[in-house]
Amino acid sequence: MKCKVYIIKCPDYEQAQDKLNILLSGMGGMEKYIQHGSNVLIKPNLLDAALPEKAKTTHPAVISAIGKNIEKAGGIITIADSPGSGMPYDKKNLEKCYTRCGLYEITKKNNWNLSMSTEYREISYKNGSIIKRFEIISPALDADSIINVCKFKTHVFMHMTGAVKNMFGIIPGLKKPGYHSKLRNKNYFARMLLDLVQCIPPQLSIMDAVIGMEGNGPSGGSPKQMGYLIASENPLGIDVVAGVIAGLNRKDNFVLAEAEKMGLTPFSPDHIDLIGADFSEIKCRNFQLPTTLLKKSGIAFIDWLSPVIKNILSLKPKIIKQRCIACESCKRACPEHAISIKNNTYAEINQNKCIRCYCCHEMCPEKAVQLNRGVLYQLFCR
Repeated sequence: MKCKVYIIKCPDYEQAQDKLNILLSGMGGMEKYIQHGSNVLIKPNLLDAALPEKAKTTHPAVISAIGKNIEKAGGIITIADSPGSGMPYDKKNLEKCYTRCGLYEITKKNNWNLSMSTEYREISYKNGSIIKRFEIISPALDADSIINVCKFKTHVFMHMTGAVKNMFGIIPGLKKPGYHSKLRNKNYFARMLLDLVQCIPPQLSIMDAVIGMEGNGPSGGSPKQMGYLIASENPLGIDVVAGVIAGLNRKDNFVLAEAEKMGLTPFSPDHIDLIGADFSEIKCRNFQLPTTLLKKSGIAFIDWLSPVIKNILSLKPKIIKQRCIACESCKRACPEHAISIKNNTYAEINQNKCIRCYCCHEMCPEKAVQLNRGVLYQLFCR
């Protein structure tokens, strides 16, 4: 049986409420996914404290539209996330993210719970293919249902971040770099994400693809008008559809490639019943994929090469001193402690320690981390 994925055109966020109502109505309504009186967690993408127009985070208009449908179905709403790698999971950072991302305003207006909990618990997952234990934020463990609200974005490490990757946000901030350190291979990292989403499965996933991000996302790219809201019971289904929209081949979409190896479906459009549009009409024109995407044949095995050769054939992160404000976001995010702050003025990367996970690029609020192409990279990889 094919996985049903629902899609609707939504040209701007002013129409988010009406369009989401139509989308959910076609799926049987929010009451299909939650019980009256149950505790429902809305889990958005709150990578960092960014204004909604930056397209780094789930837009508050989409979160508001989802919340009103949950409220109508009788659910008790909590909104929570743990921001990106290396950002401490503490009240100060949560308040900053919630304020800048526009969530304080909508929760105050609607009297919804904006979680300030910084607690997390370790749980066992014996069926994990690569990870048997996870640290999970308490709001996710205490919820009766999770509505996973992701953002359409490219990703310099995983090439794309969607519904599956968004669930990585239920791992507390300073625990995230450890996964990058242990799972340097992109395929292993993707397998961990699939273990996680099976361990803590959302009841419903919804993608904010009204304005997405292209280029070197998930934070250093550029906003891109996409014009869609996408929903499915299966987060993999959303990632399949998002990959088609972006023009990303399945072999370059590590989550889908690993899903196929693990026998999980869907991992291709052949497994999708797309309701609301045809696959032939949804691909975005002139969409810019991340520069870390290796183009030439014969380099697909790069993750299996020795660390020395891999580093030579990879983009190197470099600090643009003029932009750096020495905020230490990159230093905290680095799983290998390869970054230091010089004279309290700018960050510096030790390239001998760098494992090319690009967490520094992902978490820099000033776009001060540049991904440089070396001579050998240009010769062999482009």
